[in-house]
Amino acid sequence: MATIIDLTGRVAVVTGGTRGVGAGITRALLGAGAEVVTCARRPPEKPVEAGGRTAGFLPVDLRDAEAVTAFFSQVRAEYGGVDALINNAGGTPYRMLEEGGAERHARVIELNLLAPLAVSLAAYEVMSSQSDGGSIMMIGSVSGERPSPGTAAYGAAKAGLEQLARSMAVEWAPRVRVNTLVLGMVRTELSQLHYGDEEGIAAVGRTVPLGRLADPDEVGDACVFLASDRASYISGASLLVHGGGERPAFLDAATANK
Repeated sequence: MATIIDLTGRVAVVTGGTRGVGAGITRALLGAGAEVVTCARRPPEKPVEAGGRTAGFLPVDLRDAEAVTAFFSQVRAEYGGVDALINNAGGTPYRMLEEGGAERHARVIELNLLAPLAVSLAAYEVMSSQSDGGSIMMIGSVSGERPSPGTAAYGAAKAGLEQLARSMAVEWAPRVRVNTLVLGMVRTELSQLHYGDEEGIAAVGRTVPLGRLADPDEVGDACVFLASDRASYISGASLLVHGGGERPAFLDAATANK
């Protein structure tokens, strides 16, 4: 992607950009020439690097609106502005709705919907004063587009996040573009916790039309595109990054006895 799109001179912020999908996004942006600032509550064991370049890191609790505002003020002071924001931080434990009570499910929604809202508002304050505006990306999920038993609150938050992005794209145009990447399954350092050993991961991958899980850097390549001028007329869109989606269960059921 770096040979096609040059983001030299651009500043990108990646929330939760130190591991998993976030690290893949960070590496892709670094490879395209951007200055990248990652953030999380705790610093990584080692900084994210790519192509001989290293991402910056600043600690912040994304659920603390005042801390988020201070974080973007610091980024603007140290880097001169913010050209791209990737709202990647999030996640959920596996928990059926009747387990844990409403408060625990509410915390999942807070992290996956309310925190990206607060982060986007703080980023907009910076981007709206820049001559070139900026680009905001939400990292969504197929969990927000189909039933998600065991992660219902997460799915609801991701559905809301996609709708939030569409409204932001209208309210903040033409200065700031806002889009969503709707992810399917991505192979990260935590995949074995969800899918088991290599054989299990491969079996899960075979349920995807492209025959495998995504690599985090492939998600990063999509972010590089949406952050660039090549995507200058794309806003309010949902880009499906899911390898073709999920094979409908009825197809397997219909052929099971043949």
